[in-house]
This record gives sequence, structure tokens and C-alpha cells, in this order.
Amino acid sequence: MPNLADIEMLVLDVDGVLTDGTLTISADGSQSQTFNVLDGHGIRLWQRAGLKVAFLSGRASDAIMHRAKQLEVEYVLQDCRHKLDALKEFLARIGLPPEKVAYVGDDLPDLPAIRYVGFGVAVANAVAEVKQHADLVTIRPGGAGAVREVIEYILKNTGRWDELMKRYLPQ
Repeated sequence: MPNLADIEMLVLDVDGVLTDGTLTISADGSQSQTFNVLDGHGIRLWQRAGLKVAFLSGRASDAIMHRAKQLEVEYVLQDCRHKLDALKEFLARIGLPPEKVAYVGDDLPDLPAIRYVGFGVAVANAVAEVKQHADLVTIRPGGAGAVREVIEYILKNTGRWDELMKRYLPQ
């Protein structure tokens, strides 16, 4: 098991991880996606712990940019056909080694990235091959609190959770 205390950044696939993978395409061609508020608050907790987050998507979507802006996610990589290449380039640009990264994915395009980073996670409804190679498989499916589950898992297992809870459980 990797040393979770070394994790400084959480990289999240979008479709199937931050969403349930459903794309709603209207007659005019506009698209919409649904994001889970538990995941959003989890990302806020992650940021309050002084950690970084990035969205990495194989598609480009205005909804992803809007959600990233709402959550003040600094790094958004979209239209990444080869996710591992995009991830390697991104990490080199910001000077972060892969051992300090957790990646959450659900489908085969995520598999190389999951295997590359320090802590690879598959959501509950990920394909079998992704689950097989992940360090952790969530109980919750993508789009239904899986990201929050990963965040709590890392924060609780690195001693950061109690400090964050003081905001909600004052003495």
C-alpha cells in the first residue's frame, strides 16, 4: 500500500467519476452533466487541507469548466485523448512526481494513469480491469459520492480529518 501521507494532489476523471457518466444531449446539441454535491464539498475539504486537485477529462465540456470554477479547481485538463501522456506532461509542468498523486478513474482510458501514480483508485462501477489494478475500489459509484469517499479515506488515514472537523464540531 502506498504512503498516503505523500499524496499532495488528487487528479479526477470527470465522466463516470465526478458524474455518473450520463450525458444529456438536447435537440439543439447542447449537453449537460450532473455533479454530486457531496463530491463538491469533499473537494473543498481537500483544498482546506492544503492539497491540490485537478480534473482530467477525455472530452471537452463547458459544464466541466463551470464546475471547476465553482469549486475553485485550478487545474482543468480537457480533451485528453491519451490521459497518461496528458498527466505526465501536466505533472512535469508543475514539478510534481507521480508518487505524490492520487488518480480516480472508471474506464480503460484511465487505467495507465491509475497504474502510474502513487495511489490509483477505481470507483465502484468501474470496469473490471480498472478495479483489478487499483489500490482502492470505492463503495460508492461515480457521480454518487465516490470522490468524497476517496477524499475522506486519504484525509482520515493521514491524520488530517480531525483538524478539518473542528469547523463543524466546535468545542
